[in-house]
Amino acid sequence: ARHDRHKLFTMADSKENELTPITVITGFLGAGKTTLVNYILKEQNQWKICVLENEFGEVAIDDGLVAESLDAPEDLITMDNGCVCCSVRGDLVRTLGQLATRRKDFDAILLETTGLADPAPIVYTVQTNPKMSDNYRIDSIVCLADCKHLEAHLDEAKPDGSVNEALQQVAFADKILLNKVDLVTAEEKAKLEARLRTI
Repeated sequence: ARHDRHKLFTMADSKENELTPITVITGFLGAGKTTLVNYILKEQNQWKICVLENEFGEVAIDDGLVAESLDAPEDLITMDNGCVCCSVRGDLVRTLGQLATRRKDFDAILLETTGLADPAPIVYTVQTNPKMSDNYRIDSIVCLADCKHLEAHLDEAKPDGSVNEALQQVAFADKILLNKVDLVTAEEKAKLEARLRTI
């Protein structure tokens, strides 16, 4: 029986390894999501990454990295380092579905969400939609946290009991990257870190 359990884990691990990993990058407007993506695209050259950028990004992916131009909004832009970018202008499922035939060309996918996005529906969709779960897996949810402004976003009261997106982004993240730490004192940073650990 022990041998059979090991065999099952090995089969599950191998299936998991065949899926293309998606890292979801969240964070409120101005937290530095696009700056982080640009940095990754510029500084690493070992991985072929597909970047899915939302159309509402306040800063575009660096034009200097682009090797060819777009003919249509849903086309892929090939970067000089072999990475690929795409703007998600419509349905994420449709975009990922279109990428499914090419997904083996990429080592990973970075999905940059809008500043107001709740990551829960993205995770749910990838995990429960067979077209998605047969091809992709959520590898990580990284939340960029603007040290100067995050507390105000966390404290923001939403009308009619709607979801506080900043709180959802922090709660769903398995990694929180503190950004703009130079704009706060050591005490303010420590207070924010302590608060983030309680969420």
